[in-house]
Amino acid sequence: MNILILGIGNILFQDEGIGAHFIHYLDEKYDFISQKNSVSLVDGGTLAQRLIPEIVKYDEVVVVDCIDANNSKAGDVYFFDYKKTPSHINWQGSAHEVEMLQTLNMIDMNKDLPNTNVLGVIPKRIGDDTTFELSNEIITAVKTMEEVIIKYLLNLDIKMEIKNEDATIENISLISFKRDIINGPKI
Repeated sequence: MNILILGIGNILFQDEGIGAHFIHYLDEKYDFISQKNSVSLVDGGTLAQRLIPEIVKYDEVVVVDCIDANNSKAGDVYFFDYKKTPSHINWQGSAHEVEMLQTLNMIDMNKDLPNTNVLGVIPKRIGDDTTFELSNEIITAVKTMEEVIIKYLLNLDIKMEIKNEDATIENISLISFKRDIINGPKI
């Protein structure tokens, strides 16, 4: 089984970039090990519909992104099946989220959508000014996001071994723009 963990977000606008930063963080911190399955990490940025050819190649997809939800606070983490999005979740807060939602809907209409889950987090700051820095709430939420991904992958017979225990989301968020998730750092 081929599994895609797809980070979505604009890294220029604070917490808005957590999906992309989180993918780079996982890439820096972990090796993924399985005898029968593979994991690909892709920083999808704000590409939306241009990601269709990539998404349809996989059996399982996890989209990591900012979301909104009723009665929630910054840093709350949600994990849900895209086709069964709970009614209290709103995944249309910023331009890229609408585009990503439309992208998944288009793939689904063509009956090409893999099993898709969303790992969403409530942002604190989006677009106040251009900076790579993340809010404390998002930095704290990364631990929960990691736990969710580890549990999800373990259920698919994939183990995650730490290769860099010094990796932090704070450090990664400051260098994400230099990294190519496929080929490593672009320095």
